[in-house]
Amino acid sequence: MGMKSDSRKAQRTIRHRRVRRKVSGTPERPRMAIAVSNKHMYVQFVDDMAGHTLASSSTSGGEGVDVQKAADLGRKAAATAMDRGIRSVVVDRGGFTFHGRVKAMVDAAVAAGLSISVKPAKEEQ
Repeated sequence: MGMKSDSRKAQRTIRHRRVRRKVSGTPERPRMAIAVSNKHMYVQFVDDMAGHTLASSSTSGGEGVDVQKAADLGRKAAATAMDRGIRSVVVDRGGFTFHGRVKAMVDAAVAAGLSISVKPAKEEQ
């Protein structure tokens, strides 16, 4: 089946699988998994070796998430992660375009002190 005939959801799943082939969370550097729905955004910090979510955060209440609220969530998620001793993460954009709300959230998390590297192989400079 070609990409064109698949639903948007199926296309996202295909993109997510492609991302996940490269990105896997460890206890030292969990995967920051991002999900976007129509009204909300969610982020989880996952240790894929144990299959555990170490910390999570999401927008709750209110209607809709704009870039500003996405940035707020990024800061909130970073704070939650740091409380659990998470400093360094690998970003899993979940098949969503790294643009707009997703980018705003990650940038805010980085500004709040989380360290990310785009490729798991590359350690911090």
